[in-house]
Amino acid sequence: MTFEEVKEQDNTYFMPTYGRFSAALDRGKNATAWDVEGKEYIDFTSGIGVNALGWGDEQWAAAVAAQAGRMQHMSNLYYSPVSAALAEKLCKAAGYARVFLGNSGAEANECAIKLARKYGTETHGEGHDEIVTLVNSFHGRTVTTLAATGQDGFHQYFMPFTEGFVYAEPALESVKAAVGPNTCAVMVEFVQGEGGVLPLDPGFVQALAAFCAERDILLIADEVQTGVGRTGTLYCCEQYGVKPDVLTSAKGLGGGLPVGACLCTERLGAVLSKGMHGSTFGANPVVCAGALQVLERVAQPGFLKTVREKGAYLRSGLEKLPEIGEVRGMGLMLGAVLKKGAAAEAAAACVEKGLLVLTAKTLLRFLPPLTITYEELDKGLAILAEVLKNL
Repeated sequence: MTFEEVKEQDNTYFMPTYGRFSAALDRGKNATAWDVEGKEYIDFTSGIGVNALGWGDEQWAAAVAAQAGRMQHMSNLYYSPVSAALAEKLCKAAGYARVFLGNSGAEANECAIKLARKYGTETHGEGHDEIVTLVNSFHGRTVTTLAATGQDGFHQYFMPFTEGFVYAEPALESVKAAVGPNTCAVMVEFVQGEGGVLPLDPGFVQALAAFCAERDILLIADEVQTGVGRTGTLYCCEQYGVKPDVLTSAKGLGGGLPVGACLCTERLGAVLSKGMHGSTFGANPVVCAGALQVLERVAQPGFLKTVREKGAYLRSGLEKLPEIGEVRGMGLMLGAVLKKGAAAEAAAACVEKGLLVLTAKTLLRFLPPLTITYEELDKGLAILAEVLKNL
C-alpha cells in the first residue's frame, strides 16, 4: 500500500482522536524505521517512551514469540509462572514488596488512587480520600486520571469528573495549603513530561517526602514516563533520594507491549484484597515475557550508565544548535525550547526530512530508545539542525 492509501483507510474507519504526522511506518530496527514506501526515519520518540529496546530487538522478540506459542493468555484466576517471575523481578529491582499488573499507565494510576483512598479510609476514617496533585501534571486519559491531571486543557467536555482532587504548585508551601484533614495522598511526576519536560526541584521533593511521612500521607510517584531507565536510573526517584509509598510504571516496561504496574511498600501490600481490583488482560503472559526481557537488559552491567552518557551526548548536541534556547530534562527524556518558530511546525518538518520527534506544549520533546546508537543520534541531530536552520 502507498502512504495515501493507508491514510485514506485510516481516516475512513478510525475515530479522529489523533493528530497524525505524514508517515505510515512499516518496519524498524533499533532507532531506525522505514515507511510503507521505503523512506528511512531516525526515531527520537520510541513510541512516546515505550520501545525501550528499540524496534525489532531479537532477544525481546524471541521471548515474546516463544511465550505466544506456549500460552498467549490466561485468566488471573490461575497462577502463571511467567507473570509471577515478572512480579518478583520488578519488585526486587525497584525495591518494593507488592505489585499489581494492568495494561497501561492510566490503569496503574487508577490502582494507586484506589489503594490510597482505601488506605486513608481504613486508617483514618470515612471521607479520608482527597488526593493532592500538581499543577501542570498529567496522569492519564480515563475520567479519574483526567481529574487527577492538573491541566485545564484536559478538563473540557467530560464533566462530571471524579471528585476528590486538589491541585498545588510544585512548592512545599503550596502543597501544605492544599492538604486538608481528608488528604490521603500526594501524587507527583518527578519530571512532568506532557507538562513540558519539567524536572521537579530536588529540595522540594525531599521536603515533600518528609512532610508526607510526618502526616501519614501517602506519596505516590507517577513514573509512567520516567521509569525503566528513561532518566538514567531504573526509576527516577533514585536520583531524588526518596522512596515513594506507591510507584506506578508503564510505557517502557513492556518494551512495546501494553503493561502497567502499581508497586507498593510492605505496609500497603494487603490494602487491596481479593475482589477489590482486577483486570482481564493484566499480567498477560506474552506481555510479561517481554517485560522480563526489558528488565533483564536494563539490569545488565553498564546499561544505565550508557543511558546517562547518551543522554548527556544528546543534550550537548541540542545545546550546540543556535536555534535552541534551553534544554531541560534528565537522561534520555529531554525537551528543547526553540528561540523562534512553533514546535509543532518544527516536528512536522522533522518528519518530512526523516526524523521522528515529539512535542510537549511549546517544546520539542525527545524520548529515543534506550538502545539508540551514537550513529543514530548523530543522524538525528544533523536532520534537526537542518530543519531548525530553515524553519
